[in-house]
Amino acid sequence: MDYNDRLLELRTIYNLTQKDVADYLKIGRTTYKDYELKNSIIPIKHLVSLSNYFHVSVDYLLGFTNKKEYDNVKKVDKVIAGNRLKEFRKENKLTQVKLANILNTTFSSIAFNEKGRNLIATPFLYQICSKYHVSADYLLGRIDEPKYF
Repeated sequence: MDYNDRLLELRTIYNLTQKDVADYLKIGRTTYKDYELKNSIIPIKHLVSLSNYFHVSVDYLLGFTNKKEYDNVKKVDKVIAGNRLKEFRKENKLTQVKLANILNTTFSSIAFNEKGRNLIATPFLYQICSKYHVSADYLLGRIDEPKYF
């Protein structure tokens, strides 16, 4: 995942320290530093928060596009995100079990995501988006278009 360079770039543009961003996320500076250094994976909730904070798309942060912003961005909704994941899975003729195998997780995890109980984890979202060229912002319910990049 290539968000570390984008996070550093945006933090520098906004003239912020790692502590400034960490305080915004309500996490420790070391935790945020680990995101920038790729020592740990940024949780989806922090990725979305930073997307909102820096006024850029999640797709931009993840390195899928150089387009920084989309029009008509909405808040992430677990139910919409779950429905979008299910729609994506069916369009690609994948069962929950097959998608779980691709992502190296359990089918129950996919089922929970699709039912809107929790959001898909960042590494799984990244895998889906990079393999199938589908927008992370679309899957999270933040935008309606574009669906694919």
